Amino acid sequence: MKADRNQAVKHKGVSYAKWGYIFLIPFFVTYLIFSFVPLISTFYNSFFENYMSGLKHIGPNFVGFENFKTIFNGDLLKYISNTIIIWLMGFIPQIIFSLLLAVWFTDLRLRLKATGFFKTIIYMPNLIMAAAFSMLFYALFSDRGPINNILMNIGFLKEEFRFMTSVWATRGLISGMNFLMWFGNTTIILMSGIMGIDTSLFESAAIDGANSLKIFTKITIPTIRPILIFVFITSMIGGIQMFDIPQILTNGKGTPNRSTMTLIMFLNNHLFSKNYGLAGALSVILFVVTSILSIAVFATMTKGITKKKGGK
Repeated sequence: MKADRNQAVKHKGVSYAKWGYIFLIPFFVTYLIFSFVPLISTFYNSFFENYMSGLKHIGPNFVGFENFKTIFNGDLLKYISNTIIIWLMGFIPQIIFSLLLAVWFTDLRLRLKATGFFKTIIYMPNLIMAAAFSMLFYALFSDRGPINNILMNIGFLKEEFRFMTSVWATRGLISGMNFLMWFGNTTIILMSGIMGIDTSLFESAAIDGANSLKIFTKITIPTIRPILIFVFITSMIGGIQMFDIPQILTNGKGTPNRSTMTLIMFLNNHLFSKNYGLAGALSVILFVVTSILSIAVFATMTKGITKKKGGK
């Protein structure tokens, strides 16, 4: 009897596993067609000379690592620094503001009303297209736009300030738009992590005399550390892939003086000029850099967690 039952359970387990693999087939087929094959194709094309010269098509001719040398001998480091600076200018205030809002919204002692309404409001900018956001900011901060008019009317400025010709003003506008678009999404993610913490931990800490700052630093932050790792890595990848906002705001030129030219804008220039070899080489570099940074960030931020588990 017992043997028959074990055999039935085993048969059912094999059946479940089979259906699990069947349901995974669409994902793997989609990944194979739209991700894996293009990835291999990009690596392949990065070793070939393949571009348009007027109406004449040159290549594809195998050139080895010449495309990579050309990329590194150019202004790649400048575009990397631009991307990092703009990302950090948006991410640092974003994570601080999102953490504060997440803690505020999830604090049961405050008994806040209409939290659902405020959550919806802060998330709404994430639903707006980046192109619309860029055009809005371009109109607001243009030389004769509303912002300049307001600042001049209140006496803060004597003459129009040309935001689009100032390096840090343009970078500030781009990072500000990224902040406005994504802080709501980050707040919701952090809230989900904080709401998963056992409330008895907060109550015990409060009874022991811990103040709000100590509870935040000793309980909240360590507990939601995996969520913070996820937010940091996804934001970093998003920062490396920054394109639409600076592309539209600066008309694809990275003005002033290419100080807002990001890596993907640089890649898009090669695609626009149909220099597929250099575009492939730059794509491979971006892939490698993103992978290394993601692994390094993950290893660094999970180091303490791994040690604690090992100690147990």
